[in-house]
Amino acid sequence: MRSLESAIKHLITVGACLVLSACGCSSGPEETVTISGEPFTLEVVSTEATIQRGMGGRESIARNGGMLFVFPEARWRRFWMKNCLIPLDIMFLDARGRITAIHEMPVEPPQAEGESLQEYEDRLPGYPSLLGAQYAIELDYGRISELGLKTGQKIELPFDCLKKRLP
Repeated sequence: MRSLESAIKHLITVGACLVLSACGCSSGPEETVTISGEPFTLEVVSTEATIQRGMGGRESIARNGGMLFVFPEARWRRFWMKNCLIPLDIMFLDARGRITAIHEMPVEPPQAEGESLQEYEDRLPGYPSLLGAQYAIELDYGRISELGLKTGQKIELPFDCLKKRLP
């Protein structure tokens, strides 16, 4: 009787784990990530085209919204504000979710008439990851400071789900 009871408990535990695993990944373009106790709905981008576009052209961002960039491996990265109409915060995270760098990124003047694309891109400041980063999160300007985030802190991400989103 005891072994049957143990077997049933084991099956219930395994079943619960499978349900939690299946429910943990979003099937849509967004993931909910808790940052400093607040839920954020982050648009996940992982293809070269969506990463290059980023938040370019967007006119607003929700207070608890943002973008989560997913890369195949951790390495040095540099972001810029090309075609961005709104100021943003960015934090870079290593493969384990530790913050490697934080930046506030103000809006830059748009490409001027007569300014070549190369001249425009050359004048944009870059915001580096400082260390190897596999993820980057862009939030509304000032939110990282409001949340009290610092380099070295860990953000819990759904790593397995994010790996499945890579091309």
